Amino acid sequence: MPPLPLAIRDGSKAKLWLNLGEGGQVTSDAGLSLIAEIDSKLQITSQFAQCFQDYRKPNRINHSIESLIKQRIYGLVMGYEDLNDHEELRHDPMFALALQKRIGIENESVTLAGKSTLNRLEHCPEDVEQGADSRYHKIGHSPEEIESLFVKIFLESYSKEPRQIILDLDVTDDLVHGNQEQVFFNTYYGGYCYAPLYIFCGKHLLAAKLRPSNIDPAAGALEELERVIKQIWQQWKNIF
Repeated sequence: MPPLPLAIRDGSKAKLWLNLGEGGQVTSDAGLSLIAEIDSKLQITSQFAQCFQDYRKPNRINHSIESLIKQRIYGLVMGYEDLNDHEELRHDPMFALALQKRIGIENESVTLAGKSTLNRLEHCPEDVEQGADSRYHKIGHSPEEIESLFVKIFLESYSKEPRQIILDLDVTDDLVHGNQEQVFFNTYYGGYCYAPLYIFCGKHLLAAKLRPSNIDPAAGALEELERVIKQIWQQWKNIF
């Protein structure tokens, strides 16, 4: 069977040829091309990357912060929750294309980040010095900017200010399997879990707060709600 052309946005007029039945490197995640296209239009991962600080030496960087974030989030979207999955995904041609890698270009690597590099993006203990002087943790982040981004994306989804919105607060269980910190047995949910707090407006997620499950379900809800409403009112003056 001859190869079939599959158009994909990559900043050029080139086409990806989907080879059927002739061997070679294949992928089961072709749907990722649609996710990458939507993200390119909405700039969600690009905005998320701006909430991080990169103190690594430029001449030693193979994967930018934005590239790492795209790879991790795209993996989650496609159902790959474990960092170990990326030891295989880093060689997946569809993930490479989604991250704007140019396949087949001489002297240009298409190998993505491995689990250790992604782990350094995610894990930086609060009691460890961050910044340029830190020996082991060269990637920092701003929790406040990340929290604000959820609301910012929600506000930008409207072409004009609505007359009224309804905010929905929800608490649920996030079951764990291991020895994670601040994990407790919750009798209501019948297992060891976290009890994250979420704030939604329709289909839009405005806040997500990870919490231990041994606290009052309403703990911290008022503070989160006040923060979200304050940011909404800064742009929408007449909303109620």
